[in-house]
Amino acid sequence: MIYSLKGELTYWEAGLAVVECGGVGYACRTTMNTLAKIRDQGEVKLFTYMHVTENSLDLFGFADNAELASFKQLLSVSGVGPKAALSILSDVTPSKLALCIASGDYKTLTKAPGVGAKIAQRIVLELKDKVAKEQKISASDLQSVAISTGDNFTEAITALQTLGFNPAQCGAALSGADPTSSVEELIKFGLKNLA
Repeated sequence: MIYSLKGELTYWEAGLAVVECGGVGYACRTTMNTLAKIRDQGEVKLFTYMHVTENSLDLFGFADNAELASFKQLLSVSGVGPKAALSILSDVTPSKLALCIASGDYKTLTKAPGVGAKIAQRIVLELKDKVAKEQKISASDLQSVAISTGDNFTEAITALQTLGFNPAQCGAALSGADPTSSVEELIKFGLKNLA
């Protein structure tokens, strides 16, 4: 199993990066987010995932472990293959993906090419509990916040939690905010109070 590659980036194009290690060029399928991070660097490190099927052996590379973990989570959903997972992670960051899943926002996922509403809904349904557990977001936290404050507050609290703040801190930081604020305004408001 290849855990990571470190070497010179010798070639890249949309969805592909070639990293030369010890005279061998490894072609890694990758996301646009990873390419944006590595394309101007000489030496790069990619965390990898090897996907083996009956007809192919593909290597996928990611600039950080968070993106690799999100890729593996997406692959765990029935009906989601590597192509759809790369498409989603090219469109959203791992933290935004976690926010979309935790808040039930499947529509954002459908903006990725090749991802329809049924697949996006399945991703949200199958990963919601896993994401909430890993991000320390409980379903009761999301439900109580949604009932008392509305969906924008839920999304803002989820976003702040993905940044490492606990639910109590997030709730306190958003107290006193204008209930008609957008999610972005609420996040900025919360971050000012948490700083």
